[in-house]
Amino acid sequence: MFDLSSADPMPHATSCDTRDRALPQSDEFAKALRLSGQTPLRLDRMQDMIVLRRKFWGRIPVAMINRADLTKPARLLEILQEEGMPRTPVLLSPERPTPELARLGALPLMTPASVAVLDLGGTRADLRARLQQKWRNRLNAAENANLRVTRQNMPIDPDHWLLRADSALQQTRGYRSWPTALTLAYAQSNPGQAKLFQAHLGNDIVAGVLILTHGDRATYHIAHSTEAGKAQNAHNLLMWSAMEWLAAKGCHSLDLGVINTEDAEGLARFKLGTGAELRKLGGTWLFWPPLGRRLAPLARLDLNLMRA
Repeated sequence: MFDLSSADPMPHATSCDTRDRALPQSDEFAKALRLSGQTPLRLDRMQDMIVLRRKFWGRIPVAMINRADLTKPARLLEILQEEGMPRTPVLLSPERPTPELARLGALPLMTPASVAVLDLGGTRADLRARLQQKWRNRLNAAENANLRVTRQNMPIDPDHWLLRADSALQQTRGYRSWPTALTLAYAQSNPGQAKLFQAHLGNDIVAGVLILTHGDRATYHIAHSTEAGKAQNAHNLLMWSAMEWLAAKGCHSLDLGVINTEDAEGLARFKLGTGAELRKLGGTWLFWPPLGRRLAPLARLDLNLMRA
């Protein structure tokens, strides 16, 4: 059962536009960073690529570039030096495999992860047909249950139940995601682009999914389901509701995040059950300008070991 009459539609001015970037490289993410007190560097000579600047241990400056499409990595490294970072270590996590980084002297630190990306193109029937059978069966069961789905803009409330549940899960499982303040900054600086879908069973909220839209893409950000919600397959119903809404707004894809089959096998199955495809990222690399290409032989050796 659906109750979306009170939900705010995606504003026309901020709906899907011509930009096609992962969330960490989007204009919307940059706005959230600035609102939360950070000052990301925008490289206009690299199509406004976002560079984060951090200090490790409070004193070592590091530049960080996440999910950028590094079509010209050599030029990027030159521009960073021209921007006043001639000795600053650079951590690069490209959107796609970029083996040229090894030739430039960047050292591979982490093997490439894979993300699940869901194609939202086609008709509603096409979306439904791409669901895996078990996923579709659970969705059918949820649609026949006594669930009510609502959609709204994410409230600017640090004590919101979904944010509290996500923080508790991070502590329990020992991983780190966005701080609550950054999630709220995203919602506040990008009105209408942090959409909260909730499933109600009677008077109780039993599940929630927070979707962030950016350009002509969207990202699955936070989700939680209670035991009652799990019993009713509420997560499937909320995901399907989000898929339908995003497709109707013209978003072409939904990034479901990293697939981890070792520590989160159930979540991985859930994401892939939507019909999403795996897309390999580019790993994590470290480049230190003072050494540059002198590390290339070691970088190539490390790269070969990563592939072994």
